[in-house]
Amino acid sequence: MFSKSFFADREDAGRQLVQELTSRQDLKLSENPIVLGLPRGGVPVAAEVAQALNADLDVLVVRKLGVPFRPELAMGAVGEEGITVLNARIIEHAEISETQQEEVIRQQRHEVAQRVLRFRPEGHKPLPLQGRTTIIVDDGVATGATAQVAGNIARARGADWVVLAIPVAPYTVYQHLVASDAFDVVVCLFSPTRFHSVGAYYRDFAQVSDAEVRHILGA
Repeated sequence: MFSKSFFADREDAGRQLVQELTSRQDLKLSENPIVLGLPRGGVPVAAEVAQALNADLDVLVVRKLGVPFRPELAMGAVGEEGITVLNARIIEHAEISETQQEEVIRQQRHEVAQRVLRFRPEGHKPLPLQGRTTIIVDDGVATGATAQVAGNIARARGADWVVLAIPVAPYTVYQHLVASDAFDVVVCLFSPTRFHSVGAYYRDFAQVSDAEVRHILGA
């Protein structure tokens, strides 16, 4: 378990994830691994992991479904392949109507499509996952919704073994992800019981731009 409460920046988080990943015997890293970063913030973290493992790097585009009047609160997520995950508890508690849900889903599916075009130029398809160990990387998890969608997409694409690698997540969310069918293994460096926000565990949590993501993928 990670012994500190803070990461210097996303690159530092990636390097520390590498230390944990390479020390584990249950990750099947010899099975032609591929690293998928969740844009935008997960891509710099994923790049460190991919470079250290000499693995292919790609993106997996997912979007949080924010509660209409509290967009920072996730009621679910959508991603490539049209996969959607909803949090029924939050939807019920916030009294969100079906019409409101459908509108948020429509908007975020459109944004997923736009980001796919930005990060994968026309003619560039996602790298194949069949028969490979797939490592999904983000810069942290707050609710687990986007991570869950990402895992489901990897499964749908035929990934043989799916690993979620994240620097930080709330303890209860971490436990939920461990129990999820979306992942074979979940690696989390820090899972506090009293969680604030992902950014609170970084000294530098500057926003990552589309241009940075494209640059990393091009490199």
